[in-house]
Amino acid sequence: MSAEPVTSAPVDRMLPRTHPLWLFPVTGATAVLVGLLPWLLTGARMPIQNLWAFTPTVPPIVLLPFSQYSVGLILSVIVVGAALAGIAGRALGARSRRSGTALLLAAVGLLQLAAVAQTAVTVADTLQERTESTIYVVGLSLGCVLTVALGLAVTTLIATAPRAGALLGLAVGSAVTSGWLSSIIVPFGSSPATLPAAMWLAQWVPPVLVGAAIAWTGVDTAGRIIAAIAAVVAVWMTPAFITGLTNAVGSRVLAESPADMLDYGLGVFRMALFEPALALPPILTAIVVAAIGLAVRALLGRRRAAIA
Repeated sequence: MSAEPVTSAPVDRMLPRTHPLWLFPVTGATAVLVGLLPWLLTGARMPIQNLWAFTPTVPPIVLLPFSQYSVGLILSVIVVGAALAGIAGRALGARSRRSGTALLLAAVGLLQLAAVAQTAVTVADTLQERTESTIYVVGLSLGCVLTVALGLAVTTLIATAPRAGALLGLAVGSAVTSGWLSSIIVPFGSSPATLPAAMWLAQWVPPVLVGAAIAWTGVDTAGRIIAAIAAVVAVWMTPAFITGLTNAVGSRVLAESPADMLDYGLGVFRMALFEPALALPPILTAIVVAAIGLAVRALLGRRRAAIA
């Protein structure tokens, strides 16, 4: 009696599927563009500059909204794009493909730094030749470069770290989504919100995302518990940090006194951080969403075990 032919179909189904390497940089570039969407939708025309040498009839196009009044938006569009790149990279299997991870990070970093350079050069060409202009452009450029570095750390954590580390990256990315969504709803430089309900809902997105990320990660190890606590802290502190930063940097009165600007920003930060009406809702929302997600996860796990 002849033996049955051996088929490779079951083996093939067990082998991990790999994606072509070109998908990694393409995905990274796409994530960067999606991150920039709130600014690109405005037409990407240079914001009004207090130090303009002349007022252009049609402001030039810049890839980032360089203005002391939009530092929160700059932070959001860079970090959200980086976080999206990390999520896509993890889905593509970046954890097991170093070359793919390198291509992903290169695409994100180079495109975002190119946006910083293009914006800085374009803005500098329109400003008065004064020391204040140099300080202004260098200060914003340095802040953007540091934000790009933060974004690359977020991309790396989400794409390649174990779940506890990925949660930290997801928490940072989630914490700035409120500003990103708000700028979609009410574009930078436009009139006050005509969709107050949408703006109200946008503020709840970060804690909901953080809670969902904690549920995905789980809290079954010490590292994951620590990461979950850090994620809740991030969703609590980030709005206060952005509020303090935007109030300090956006103050023309304090522009010539960095020490007073720093002191004022820290004061606003502390006030927003410890105001119960501002601090408690996002913390409680993240905890409740995480608890519901973890309960559902445990229930599904028990059901799968019972079926097995």
